[in-house]
Amino acid sequence: MKYIIVGLGNFGASLAQRLTSLGNEVIGIDKSMKKIEYFKEKITHTIRMDATDEIEVRDLPLEETDVVIVTIGENQGENIMVTALFKNLGAKELISRAMNPLHKKVLQAIGVDKIVHPEAEIADRWSSKLHYEDIIDSFELSDEFSIVQIEVPEKFVNKTLTELELRKKHNLLVLTTIQKNKSDEQSIDENDKSEKIKGVLDPNKKLLDKEILVIFGCNEDIESFTKKFYSNN
Repeated sequence: MKYIIVGLGNFGASLAQRLTSLGNEVIGIDKSMKKIEYFKEKITHTIRMDATDEIEVRDLPLEETDVVIVTIGENQGENIMVTALFKNLGAKELISRAMNPLHKKVLQAIGVDKIVHPEAEIADRWSSKLHYEDIIDSFELSDEFSIVQIEVPEKFVNKTLTELELRKKHNLLVLTTIQKNKSDEQSIDENDKSEKIKGVLDPNKKLLDKEILVIFGCNEDIESFTKKFYSNN
């Protein structure tokens, strides 16, 4: 995957370094030459640039970039300008950082694909969401193992865990399922989502459409599973 991350503050730099360490190609952009110099050995590419300048931004490899992430936080006006510019230039997937509910509404009006509130979500969780296809949420237990939330694949609907044999075939353990009680929204506040956790699963109960699986496993096995069962791969 190829990413452009605009803003190498604490959140943006952490995200860029983590995605780079996972084997992705990352272009980190910032106006500060000091930051560019500091991170040039830690991120795939670093570029000193004013991302509000359309002429400069047009020179970026947007057509080859999978995701653009605007992590500018200290200046909301600049964040909005940069986000709007990348939207107008046709970024394939655009994620931007919101600092408060009003800022979030403006970003929604611009039409960003996802909104992130880093004070509520650490960079490691977002790097996993981006790196592993179709992950809704994740928690890394170590460098090798994670617990992830992922929507039930279409092929699994109306099948039981016994039939699917996920432990045997994919080396993954389903801990529980979550039934969403309202449409899934990118929210600035994690706590405003209404979900029902099912508890210990009956292995003979059929999985439902739009239900969320909570899975434990090795990161490599999780990545292989998502690549196999989701349409974008």
